[in-house]
Amino acid sequence: MIDTIRNAWKIIDLRKKILYTILMIIIFRLGSCIPVPLLDPAAMKEIFTSDNSLFGFIDVISGGAFQNATIFAMSITPYINSSIIMQLLTVAIPALERLQKQGEDGRKKIAQITRYGTVVLAFIQAIGLYFMLKSYNAVTNPGLLTAVVVIFTFTAGTAFLMWLGEQITEKGVGNGISLIIFAGIVSRLPSMAQSLYAYAKGGGIGLIGVVALLIMIVVVVGLVVMMNEAERRIPVQYAKRVVGRKMYGGQSTHIPIKVASAGVIPIIFAMSIMSFPSTIAGFFGVTSQTGGFWGGFLKIFSSTSWVYAILYFLLIIFFTYFYTAIQFNPIEMSNNMKKNGGFIPGIRPGRPTSEYISKTLSRITLVGAIFLGLIAILPIFINLGLGINNFAIGGTSLLIVVGVALETVKDMESQMLMRHYKGFLE
Repeated sequence: MIDTIRNAWKIIDLRKKILYTILMIIIFRLGSCIPVPLLDPAAMKEIFTSDNSLFGFIDVISGGAFQNATIFAMSITPYINSSIIMQLLTVAIPALERLQKQGEDGRKKIAQITRYGTVVLAFIQAIGLYFMLKSYNAVTNPGLLTAVVVIFTFTAGTAFLMWLGEQITEKGVGNGISLIIFAGIVSRLPSMAQSLYAYAKGGGIGLIGVVALLIMIVVVVGLVVMMNEAERRIPVQYAKRVVGRKMYGGQSTHIPIKVASAGVIPIIFAMSIMSFPSTIAGFFGVTSQTGGFWGGFLKIFSSTSWVYAILYFLLIIFFTYFYTAIQFNPIEMSNNMKKNGGFIPGIRPGRPTSEYISKTLSRITLVGAIFLGLIAILPIFINLGLGINNFAIGGTSLLIVVGVALETVKDMESQMLMRHYKGFLE
């Protein structure tokens, strides 16, 4: 492993890419320490400690920037939302679907639309965030000028992060946006370890409990890696065709269907819906401690509630099926195979093939959906059982960290193999 890393470091252009990526991540972490003018960080921490899982998730992926009221407080979430919206619109709008099939030029145009959408969503989110902070008395001097400064600072911070991620993707190693999220989540590891140590020292759990918790985290990481790489391969056989004096086809291949093909997108969708009531209530300064009807209503949608866990789990399963149905079209796959002379052994071409693919996809999606749901609600059971409210690395965070790490290693592996070096994983 050390020899392989040494060989990678000897490649001049690859070494430059690694150093450039590290430099961009350092800039991201430095920006996470620059406070936004006219905001009270203490009030921001109060909002963070309130039972709002959406803001807690934003704080985790921003590396604590939201809690500390810095310029990167909104992190890269507007870009994630814009990308998801564009993926859905690409399927729903024929013009965007044709644009996507135009190759590199079409993808560049879609990326440009995604950037504009990111800025618009960031501006809207910044407006809502300002009024929420104002209701929590987090704005030191409310007024028109203060609103303009805070809103445009939040928007500019997200736009800069988007640019930073694109620069990493273009000139560095791996996917820039994913690496920024990865760096934000990993930066919370020291605070999570400190919270766990303080809880154990205070008599919450003993040494055996800490060891058991760490073993459980390792097991969960192993399961995430296994499920992230697991796939169902549907065999496909192509018939032989004679054209002139040459014979074409006759080869065997497969259609890979990943078990967790939807990734963390269903979790993000479900989290947004479950956090919607508390987010809207936060704009008016209403919390679960307020009392009355709305206070009791918000307690049901608290991230520490059993009702929240059950609804959250069911929504994840629903959105996993929904997103998978958008990604895969069994009828189109069957028609493409039929046009190219391909067939699944034992299955007739045409409608029987599409039904077989649909049935297989449904079974695989169920396994992936249940896995995503269990991983997502795992931190809720940890909080209920141990009372560790600051357990920053939750199921969603683990999925992101493991997925980004695997993709970055694969990118490094492919670049090294192009230069006739041994694989990074060997």
